[in-house]
Amino acid sequence: MNIFDRMMSLDRRWVFLFLAVVCVITYVWPFHIPISTTKEVESIYSFMDNLQEGDIIFLGIDYDPNALAELHPMAYAVAEHAFRKKLRIIFVTLSQNGPGMADQAIRDITDSVSVDRTYNGVFYEGRKLVNGIDYVFLGYKPYPALVILGMGQNFRIPFPSDYYGTPLDSIPMMNGVLNYDQIKCVIDLAAGNVADMWIIYGQGRYNFPLALGITGVMGADYYPYLGSRQIFGVMAGLLGAAQYEKLADNPGPAWDGMRIQLYAHIVIILFIIMGNVGFLMTRRKKKG
Repeated sequence: MNIFDRMMSLDRRWVFLFLAVVCVITYVWPFHIPISTTKEVESIYSFMDNLQEGDIIFLGIDYDPNALAELHPMAYAVAEHAFRKKLRIIFVTLSQNGPGMADQAIRDITDSVSVDRTYNGVFYEGRKLVNGIDYVFLGYKPYPALVILGMGQNFRIPFPSDYYGTPLDSIPMMNGVLNYDQIKCVIDLAAGNVADMWIIYGQGRYNFPLALGITGVMGADYYPYLGSRQIFGVMAGLLGAAQYEKLADNPGPAWDGMRIQLYAHIVIILFIIMGNVGFLMTRRKKKG
C-alpha cells in the first residue's frame, strides 16, 4: 500500500483526535492573533460610544444554548461597554431557553463592571450596578412578532412585570419609558428568524435604529439590510464578537476562541487537501 492509498484509507477518528489535540494546545498556549475590524462592526461600536450617560439601549438575547459560543461573547462585550459608558440597558429574551443565559450574563457583567479598569486609554472606576436603576431584565414571552409589536405600543403590554416579578411601574428606570421612542437603539443577538421579525415588525414599523448580532452562517443573508439602511450594523459569528472586543479594548472569550478556530480551520483545510490529492493520485493510478 503506497502513501496515497494510506491517505484514502485513513480512519476519520485519527482526524478527529488530531483536531482535538490542536484545539487543546491552542487553548492552553497563551498567544494572541491580530484581529482586523470591519465597518459593519465599527458602526455599532461608534454608535454606542457616542451615546450620552443615562441613555437607554435595548439588548435582545434571542438565542438558544446551541449558539452560545458565538453570541454570548457579543452580549458580554456590548453590555460591558454600555455599562462602562454609564448607559442603561433593557434586557429581553424572545427565546424560551434564553432567560437563564441572560440572567447569568447580567450577573457576570455586574461583577466585571465593579472592578477598576482602563479601556482604550480611558480609566473607568468600578461601580456596583443596581437592578431597576442601571438595567432592567424583562424576561421572556412567547410569540416574538406579537411581543415586538406590543413593546412598540407599551413595554407593559407584554411585560407588566420584570423577570423577577417586580411591576414595571415600580421600577425607577422605567419611569417615563413607554416604548421604543424612549430608547436610543435596539441591538438584537439572534440565532434564528427572530432577527427577521425585528426587521419587519420592529424597525420596519417603528423606525428605530437596529443592529444585529448573528451566527456566522447567517451573516451573508443580512448584509443586504445594511445597504437598505434597515440596520446600521451587524456582528457575524465569533469573528464579529472578537472585532467588538478589540474595538472596546476588552479581550474576552471571542478573541480567545478565534485563535483556536484559526488553527482548527488550518488543520481541516490540510486534511481536505490530503484527501483530494490521495483521491486524484489513486484514480490516476487505476487509469494507468
